Amino acid sequence: MYSYGQMESGLATRPVSRPARTPSGRPVGPKEPNRLRRIAIIASLIVLVPVVFSYVGVLTQTSNTALGIRTVEWLRDNGAAGIVARVESIYYTLTAPSKGGPTLKALPHIGVGVAAGSTAAGEYRPGRVHAILHPALPGEGVWHATRASLAADPPVLLTTIRDQPEYPRVVVGLAWIDTALTHIALNPGRLEPSVELPRGPMEVPPLLRPRLLATFNSGFKLVDSKGGFIVNGTQYARMVNGQGTIVGYTDGRVDVIDWTYGPHVPAGVSFARQNLPLIANEGKTVPGIENSSAWGATVENAVLVWRSGVGIDAHGNLIYASGEDQTVESIAKALIRAGAVRAMELDINSYWTSFISYGAPGAGQPKNLLPGMERSALRYLEPDDRDFFTVYQR
Repeated sequence: MYSYGQMESGLATRPVSRPARTPSGRPVGPKEPNRLRRIAIIASLIVLVPVVFSYVGVLTQTSNTALGIRTVEWLRDNGAAGIVARVESIYYTLTAPSKGGPTLKALPHIGVGVAAGSTAAGEYRPGRVHAILHPALPGEGVWHATRASLAADPPVLLTTIRDQPEYPRVVVGLAWIDTALTHIALNPGRLEPSVELPRGPMEVPPLLRPRLLATFNSGFKLVDSKGGFIVNGTQYARMVNGQGTIVGYTDGRVDVIDWTYGPHVPAGVSFARQNLPLIANEGKTVPGIENSSAWGATVENAVLVWRSGVGIDAHGNLIYASGEDQTVESIAKALIRAGAVRAMELDINSYWTSFISYGAPGAGQPKNLLPGMERSALRYLEPDDRDFFTVYQR
C-alpha cells in the first residue's frame, strides 16, 4: 500500500493531461474531431461546386465535338494544360511511325482528271509538285480537279506527295485554290473565336451552298494562339504584331502575311485570322523552326502529329496542306514545295484538321482530302464549334 505521502509525491510528478483545444481556444470535446472533419468536407465541397458546375456546363452545352475531346479541352482550360500536354506528347511519341521500312505502293485516290500547267488562255496553273522520294509513285504530285464539270478551268486542285524521306509511308495532302476564280470567307463557329461577335449560322450558309467548292479548318483557339480575329471588317479579338495571318480583302484578294499593323485594321480588310508566327517566308522555312515550340506548346513542334497549314504562292493563290505524322518543319517544306512563298500553321491534332471538297453543286459529294481525316466530310454542313474557311465559286 502507498502512504499518503507516496501518493501525493506520485501525483505531483505525473504529467498532467490537458484537453485539446480548437484554434479559437475552446476545448475540444469527445465529438470535436468528427465535427472538424465535417467542416473540412463541407468546405471542400463548397470549393468544388464551381468546378462541378463548370464541367456540367461542358456536358450540357450544344456541341458537335465528342465528349472525350470536350473533357480534354475543359481540363486544358482549367489548370491542367501541362498535364494534358505531357500526356499528349507521350502518346504521340509512342504512336509515331518507325523510320525507314517499305514505302507505299500507291497513293490515295483524289479528285478527277489531270490538270495541266498554264492554260491555252494563259492563266496560271501550278506545275506538278516534284517528288521527294524516288521513284515517284503513279500520280504523285499531279494536280487533279475536284469535279468533272470544272476540270477545264479548275478553281481548286488537289494532290498528294510523300514528304518525309525518313518516313516513306507518310503522305501529305495539298490543295491549290485559284483566288481569281474563288471567293474565300471566314466563318465563326459556335465556341470559337471565344469572344462576343455575331456568329451567323456557324455552318456553310444554305443559300451559298450552290457555289460551295471547299471548306477547311482554321487555327488554334484564341486563348492558345494569343492572336486576333477580324470578320466582316470588324476586329473582335485584338490583332498582334508578329503573328502569321491569313487576310481577305474586300476586292477578293487573299494573302498570308506577318502582321505589322497592331490593333489598327487597314482599309479594305474583310477578314483576318492569326495563328502563331509564320512558318515560311520568302520561299524558305523561318529560322528556328527545327527546335522551337513556338508553333504548338501543346505537343511542341518536333512531335509527329496531324498538322495543317496554309500559304500563298507568288501569283496570289492559296495553298493548303495537311497530313498525319507531320512536324512544323515538314508541313512548311511541303507548302514551299507546292509553291508557297509565305506560310502559317493552322490547327493541329487529328480531330481538328479538315479539308473537304464538294464534287457536285449544292455541297454535293463531299469528300475529305485524305482518307485518314477523322471528322466527317459533312462537318461544316451543320453548326461547328470552331471557326472555319469556305471557298466559293465566283
